Amino acid sequence: MQKSVIHQVEIIKLNIPYKEPFVISLGIIHEATNVVIRIHTSSGLTGTGECAPFVFIVGETQETVFELAKQVGKLIIGKDPFAIEDRLAEIDRAVKGNYTMKSAFDMALYDLAAHGANLPLYRLLGGSNSREIYTDMTISIGAPDKVARDALEFKKAGFPAIKVKLGTTMKEDVARIKAIRDAVGMDYPIRIDANQGWDTITAIATLNALDKYHIEHCEEPIAHWNNRDQVKVRENSPIPIMADESLFDHHDAFRLARLGACDYFNIKFSKSGGINNALKIIAIAEASGIKCQVGCMSESRYGLTALMHLVAARNNIIYFDMDSSLMLAEDPVKDGIEYKGSGKWILGESPGIGASFDEAYLDSMEKEVLQ
Repeated sequence: MQKSVIHQVEIIKLNIPYKEPFVISLGIIHEATNVVIRIHTSSGLTGTGECAPFVFIVGETQETVFELAKQVGKLIIGKDPFAIEDRLAEIDRAVKGNYTMKSAFDMALYDLAAHGANLPLYRLLGGSNSREIYTDMTISIGAPDKVARDALEFKKAGFPAIKVKLGTTMKEDVARIKAIRDAVGMDYPIRIDANQGWDTITAIATLNALDKYHIEHCEEPIAHWNNRDQVKVRENSPIPIMADESLFDHHDAFRLARLGACDYFNIKFSKSGGINNALKIIAIAEASGIKCQVGCMSESRYGLTALMHLVAARNNIIYFDMDSSLMLAEDPVKDGIEYKGSGKWILGESPGIGASFDEAYLDSMEKEVLQ
């Protein structure tokens, strides 16, 4: 029987407007500027991946991903699509860093493998689709009255928790959380994310000032490179610390665990390089007694569907920040996870990732086809 090989790679820009600008301490996002990778094989199977570059977090843009993906696409044409470790190793050797770009190829290869096995991806990863999964909802930086209104709206909509973007000044950030607590009460779960916005002294002072407002955890309080001071922040914070921008791949996970720099890991495919590295991060977390959250950048419902398969495959993931598609003004995805309201996502049983993009939507975007 003739061996199946990769014979065509499509690279497609995917632009989706946000419902309203999303503001974090690092910048303002008006539009999802993603990239879709489709890998076609000689046996007729297709695997699809999506990535979402945030230049102020990963140092990649839609343009850099699009151009580098051409180099990577040429590299893998004619190769075995099911030898995932070999293909990812080749990509790593060819291009340093650029985890976001790599994640789209990784996702497409895993989608292909699951299609080849005629299994949902979570089954291929050894999981079970048995948990009920509810996402939190994120509130971007704003005036206290605005964030309080948003928090109350999300509580009324049934979301089980909110994540609030902070990282400006101690006075402003405390005012935001106080206003939210005044609006939603003291029992509604709140998580916060400073996106590296504080220095060490401000972080410790602000986290102690926020303690009385019952915060579940804080993501990335200080600069991503300052792991030593993050240990100091964690030791002096009454609020648990979650690593986000300081955690890209499994090497970062090992270093953070060894230093004792965080209580939780936040895994995003567009940071980790995709599913393969995410699985390694989770293994390190399990060995270190660290629980995980999954998060997102500006992925469509396709990327979130892939993320949901990881959730179904690994019980060490206990927090779910899977709200990016709910912030987008359009949904170009067919099938995939279903949103049932009140933060609840449902994963189906179709082979592969189990979702696809609307062809008419993709046809309106810039595309490169390699073969």
